[in-house]
Amino acid sequence: MKVCVLLSGGMDSVAAFYDALTQHEVVACLSFDYGAKHNSREIPFAKLHAERNGVCHQVISLDFINRLFKSDLLESGGDIPDGHYAEASMKQTVVPFRNGIMLAVATGYAESIAAEGLVIAAHSGDHAIYPDCREPFMQAMAAAMGEGTYAKIQLLRPFIATDKTGIARRGAALGVDFSETWSCYKGGEVHCGVCGTCVERREAFMLAALSDPTRYLQTPALPKFG
Repeated sequence: MKVCVLLSGGMDSVAAFYDALTQHEVVACLSFDYGAKHNSREIPFAKLHAERNGVCHQVISLDFINRLFKSDLLESGGDIPDGHYAEASMKQTVVPFRNGIMLAVATGYAESIAAEGLVIAAHSGDHAIYPDCREPFMQAMAAAMGEGTYAKIQLLRPFIATDKTGIARRGAALGVDFSETWSCYKGGEVHCGVCGTCVERREAFMLAALSDPTRYLQTPALPKFG
């Protein structure tokens, strides 16, 4: 199948990209610059992986999100919370309907270049906090994408029943160099090690029994959830 991959440059999407390369003809990768604090750290990695594999890489600006939406993930928002990824405080980083907007744009692009499917790396660890990462939402979007296109664009979500640990293992099996990915929502020069996404990243490598190639500013004991 000819597919486009939503490639942010984070662990999940990079692993999904390499997974897609083993199963499909990847005709393009899409990154979205929507004013997130970490966009400038992630997107160069997306470009690196796409170009290394000879795949067209497009960066689509959604600057209106930063101007009009409320979220601490955005440059216009407040501070990124520290703690476990599944803590209620991480709701501050929800960008309203982000995946819906991105998938709508990506669907139009995919049909325009004669692709048949979109790959998104939403995973089970996202479900607690992000409503537009959950499978009922993905099923509804998949139905809309199919009904709204002549090409009947399919929504492929290879990690929807997989957690971050499983993604780390899959990426390692595919030879992904995770040092060439970005997670930290704070978007500094180095991963902070204590925000929700850094904690999730550290925890995933630990539980997967893999060496973590990431440089962190801090590596205190991992917080427990629940």
